[in-house]
Amino acid sequence: MEKVLFICVHNSARSQMAEAFLKKHANKDEIEVESAGFEPTEINPFVVEVMQEVGIDLSEKKTQSVFDLFKAGKIYSFVMTVCGEGDGQCPVFPGMVHRLHLPFPDPAAVEGTKEEKLAQIRLIRDDIERNIIHFIEWSRSGMQNPLDLVGN
Repeated sequence: MEKVLFICVHNSARSQMAEAFLKKHANKDEIEVESAGFEPTEINPFVVEVMQEVGIDLSEKKTQSVFDLFKAGKIYSFVMTVCGEGDGQCPVFPGMVHRLHLPFPDPAAVEGTKEEKLAQIRLIRDDIERNIIHFIEWSRSGMQNPLDLVGN
């Protein structure tokens, strides 16, 4: 079973969406997934709203610290940073096999009216879902090099 950790700065948007989509699309017996942040905050309410549109409820989801997971000695097959700020800060987890960086725009940085913000966050959500589906297909294909994921 692959164990996957998604990391972003606050664990409030991108990493939460990635975790939720991996749980939605992968078989429970093939992948175990968590998400965490360097400075956890509350989940972005716009993210909660756009995820509800696709049948995923994040309203009760809690954020967590990547450092708490590290201190607990958690072991992951894949540690994926999903934001530019987190790439160089990722701790080396014991037993970690692969580290990947999948940068996505920060939903907290989106500007405009509520509807404009929701429209931009929907695009980010959909991009994250596409990448998660691609990761699952790659994982099931038996390819060993995570660089095969890059640029596809």
